[in-house]
Amino acid sequence: MLFPLNIIPKHFTELHFKTTSTKHINMWKSNPYNYKRRPTAEVRIGNLIMGGNFPVRIQSMANTNTNDIDNSVDQCLRIVNAGADLVRFTTQGMKEVESLKIIHQTLREKNCHIPLSADIHFNANVADLAAQHVEKVRINPGNYVSGIKSDLTTDYTDEEYKLEYEKIRARFIPFLNICKANNTAIRIGVNHGSLSERMLNRWGNTAEGMVESCMEFLHICREEDFQRVVISMKASNTVMMIQAVRLLVERMESEDMHFPLHLGVTEAGDGEDGRIKSAVGIGALLAEGIGDTIRVSLSEEPEAEIPVAKLLADYITQRENHPRIELKSANPFSVELYKRRKTYTIGNIGGENIPVVISKPVNHASLKADYILQNETIVSSKGEIFKIYTPENFLTSKEDIVFLKMSYPELNTDIISRLKNNKKTVILLETSHPNPVGEQLAFIHTLMAERCETPVIAAGKYRENDLEALQIKSATDLGVIFVDFLADGIFLDNEGIVSVEDVLSVSFGILQASRVRVSKTEFISCPGCGRTMFELQGVIASIKAKTSHLTGLKIGIMGCIVNGPGEMADADYGYVGAARGKVSLYKKHECVEKNVPAEEAVEKLIDLIKANGDWKEAVL
Repeated sequence: MLFPLNIIPKHFTELHFKTTSTKHINMWKSNPYNYKRRPTAEVRIGNLIMGGNFPVRIQSMANTNTNDIDNSVDQCLRIVNAGADLVRFTTQGMKEVESLKIIHQTLREKNCHIPLSADIHFNANVADLAAQHVEKVRINPGNYVSGIKSDLTTDYTDEEYKLEYEKIRARFIPFLNICKANNTAIRIGVNHGSLSERMLNRWGNTAEGMVESCMEFLHICREEDFQRVVISMKASNTVMMIQAVRLLVERMESEDMHFPLHLGVTEAGDGEDGRIKSAVGIGALLAEGIGDTIRVSLSEEPEAEIPVAKLLADYITQRENHPRIELKSANPFSVELYKRRKTYTIGNIGGENIPVVISKPVNHASLKADYILQNETIVSSKGEIFKIYTPENFLTSKEDIVFLKMSYPELNTDIISRLKNNKKTVILLETSHPNPVGEQLAFIHTLMAERCETPVIAAGKYRENDLEALQIKSATDLGVIFVDFLADGIFLDNEGIVSVEDVLSVSFGILQASRVRVSKTEFISCPGCGRTMFELQGVIASIKAKTSHLTGLKIGIMGCIVNGPGEMADADYGYVGAARGKVSLYKKHECVEKNVPAEEAVEKLIDLIKANGDWKEAVL
């Protein structure tokens, strides 16, 4: 039964969200279509409070060598001046802890009181010492007690699994006691691709495994009454990152845990790719009310990350107290997250087809839209011309194939009935609501509740004169619609001065970042830090220049072994810093060449791609 928007009964809907393993519900919300920040505990980090009703905090990570104290201090001040609330430094060993101590003191002498975080991998002893000198310590559950092994055992018995947990507990509790004594906060930072051998053995490299890895540490924190905890669940795969965070939030809510969450997409890359990928992953969760601090990981100077993160956070915050959105159907229904919504097929739209791209007339060097919006008609790549209807003339239309441009407030019983009887209609779904994600979601869910399988083109209309703003806002609004496989196409319309060519590139970029359509090479590149073994930005530029024509290929460019094979888990090929001036090359998870001189490594990477049959010459 379809209700007018203003008379929906309060008890009307039974709505279920399902994943492959569990049910996902925004438990803190009475209505999933309205923006509301997830309530979290307040965590003090030095002079900074994170969580609760405090703003989403912005942070970055230095990419200097931590032992280079002068450059580290200078870079930290640049990050602070850009607007960061917290800065993290890589802390590999005891020497780096001593350097970080001096950096901390020097910043205070310069009247800079920003909290510092030590980033620890592989060495719990380093974490113990760092906790005595900085406001926050990040640990990775995947390598806190034991390192990551490449050769997995065939199985872990329940006894062996529990014994390993007891080892973790015995080592973790003393660290928590040090943090208590020094008022130090911690981040439990789980990364896809760096789960422990034990977790991989039982759960695989999955979102569920990431959640289980995190929950072990949270249970210990609760047993020890340690509350200064922030959590992150990161991946370079936006779908994996979103899924892991959603599952963790559900799990924490079910156990009455309310720790703040740090959001980020690892190895997002640089330029347009890095911005769109970050906005898809981080923006999707912020729009659901999840997230208390964010870091946009760009393979650029760290201070460049701050304006992007601030734009993203501010764009979401503007949705507070927006006009309420209600589902218009009283019918119960289920949503299979990460499974495509069932729609009928019209030509190359809907069904099992990849999402299409609609654009204004454009002549792009490498990208071609599937349909062109021209003179109030839609023109296919085959030259077919389709009229665009409005709800008023749609009800009496006699056309064979119809494009119906409409928004959620226009949806009513007559429209639904006509859609169900005319299976040659494609909806161009527009929205001018302050919460565009919520309104488009409510529209599509209403169709699902009414058993209406009409394909939907998600449209975004903007007035941006700045390309970066368009990238961030459109990817935030539309990315999650595709991550959840709810739309069959995209149409971006920008009335600002951004070129139509750039708008088209953003459209394809959103689909690729959401992992529903591949149109170019994907570069999984880390932002760099003090562990980076080569000049990252120059290498990325060189590899891109030589391989950007290899559409569909995923190439990981990682500064060191910590963010190497694990974090580029989805890559077809990898370029990983092994030592100063040395690079290791990977084919998927296998290291095929070790310690290649850096000056030869890019060409060796190309040789590796050619040897495996994945090379093709660029078309000029």
